[in-house]
Amino acid sequence: MTRVRPHRSAARARGIRPLRALGTVTVGAALVFGFAACAPEPDAAPAPSTSAPVAVSPTAAAAAPELAAFPTGPSTSTTALPSDCRAILTPAVLAELEGVSLNAPGMGGGIRADSSRVCIWGEPGSVGTWLATVIGYAPDRDARDALYALGNDGYTCYEPRGGIRCEKTWQHPSLPVEQGRTLFYRDGVIVDTQYSNLAPKGYTNAVIAALWPAG
Repeated sequence: MTRVRPHRSAARARGIRPLRALGTVTVGAALVFGFAACAPEPDAAPAPSTSAPVAVSPTAAAAAPELAAFPTGPSTSTTALPSDCRAILTPAVLAELEGVSLNAPGMGGGIRADSSRVCIWGEPGSVGTWLATVIGYAPDRDARDALYALGNDGYTCYEPRGGIRCEKTWQHPSLPVEQGRTLFYRDGVIVDTQYSNLAPKGYTNAVIAALWPAG
């Protein structure tokens, strides 16, 4: 596996190829590609109300996990953001999350003001066991700069499935559990998953396959 570190002005020299998309369109932070907010996809069966993102309450973050930030904003992309947190996962991954609450009140899940989708699995107040995924548009240069910085911070970065993936795990500072973060950037979209003691096998690959089904 080749270790790749994206950087600001010499990404091509480092072996990271600019992502290409035919017929790209410029999207703004608030544009949702015509999706009705939180509605199931037309060809999918309606999901339980807890599985679709809901509007984030300004006071709902009290019990939410503290997530590291990633730059989001207007981007050039042909990729639509998902409207359902369960629909982007495979049956095998969902089976591993059986019984875990999704976007429970107070956990911070939903749709942010910049249109990013936030899917948080876990119980309010559970500091040791949770999983959070943020999917949103990210300006290309800002995204690559952020990934380059993570590479300098000990993340392993490489180029699978037409994008850039960076990942790292570590031990919780006070609890006997493993934490980690996995990011995948492609076509102006960042998939940023942070977790603590909850890492279903194949989770990120399932999200990638749902957003880019052609591979």
